[in-house]
Amino acid sequence: MRSIRPLLAATGMAAALALTATGCGPEEDGAAGPAASSPAAGQGGAEIPGDLAETLKKHGVDPEKWKNGEWKNWDKDTWLREAKDFVNPVIEGMWKPERMKSAKSPTKTLAAGDISGDQGVTDPEPRPVRAEAEKTPYHQNAAPVGKVFFDAPEGSMVCSATVIKDPKNPGKSNLVWTAGHCVHAGQEGGWYRNLAFVPAYNDLGKSAAALENARPQEIAPYGVYWADWVSTSGEWISDGGPTGGAGAAYDYAVMHVKPENGGKSLEETVGVALDVDFNLPEAANVEGMGAWGYPAAPPYDGLIMHKCVDRPGRLSVSPGTPTMWRIGCTMTGGSSGGGWFATQPGGKLVLVSNTSIGPVTSGWLAGPRLGAGAEEIYTAMSDKFAGQ
Repeated sequence: MRSIRPLLAATGMAAALALTATGCGPEEDGAAGPAASSPAAGQGGAEIPGDLAETLKKHGVDPEKWKNGEWKNWDKDTWLREAKDFVNPVIEGMWKPERMKSAKSPTKTLAAGDISGDQGVTDPEPRPVRAEAEKTPYHQNAAPVGKVFFDAPEGSMVCSATVIKDPKNPGKSNLVWTAGHCVHAGQEGGWYRNLAFVPAYNDLGKSAAALENARPQEIAPYGVYWADWVSTSGEWISDGGPTGGAGAAYDYAVMHVKPENGGKSLEETVGVALDVDFNLPEAANVEGMGAWGYPAAPPYDGLIMHKCVDRPGRLSVSPGTPTMWRIGCTMTGGSSGGGWFATQPGGKLVLVSNTSIGPVTSGWLAGPRLGAGAEEIYTAMSDKFAGQ
């Protein structure tokens, strides 16, 4: 049955952020419904596609050994770094609910480093805006928002992300927007591993204790989607650092995903995807932005989706790089990569940025301005999977 439901809404500002869309999601019975559609023949996630296997072999990695634990080897020679080197074979069943709950936030990356790039274009620091927990069930209020899980040398990690539209696959998008530092370590490392996306994670917003006996559908109401291709900016790969660094202004990424067990596209399953605006005007002309995500660093635990809405200002972090957006918000690490939304003049809600950095003490967040470079990555990803 098709239904019209609000998917993203926030109040407390002159223009509320809201999205109404038509789509089919989990059963509308007050609890999480079935996960993604049943597997199609031959689409199971256990086999490594031939092209990925060949890529691994080119780097001296045995595909079967990779699935059986070789991915834990973070030696420099095996940490694939270049844009063309991304590989992410599906390891079916790896992201079980317990492993998801144990994933940590990339807190070092969220810390704001030495903001020495101010060239007279940084606005006054905003007042902290207390993050508000999103209404449950998430699949009715913020279905496009979810969590990205990945493995790094430090262990299992987590970020936030958003389902976005795919121009070359209208109505059937498998694209997800997140931060560059949620997929690639920047100048000192390479691509993270076992990247997977879970939309509307912990759909009913249950506590850790309540999740002990939760059904899998409550943890991942739409199932688990593995990245089969990821793209981030060359600036993040070359200049990104533990505290953002000169790469912070380019800290964005697009993931193309597929369901772990086969089935329909991400957009068809979730029921909605957001457009991306690469031409947002200066901050002075933007009345409000909202940031959504799953903050995981204290005082949060990464289980509950939160949101902040504020009028954006500008932040300059490095000479010669674009200014970033900045809003007041108390969300912490784990909210990294989460989408920032704004309404266009006609009232349409669009993605305009993602959480990149913020101070160790929290209080504000900053995200990159999305311009020509970000649009190029987005367009190339859409072109790569056109008609698939």
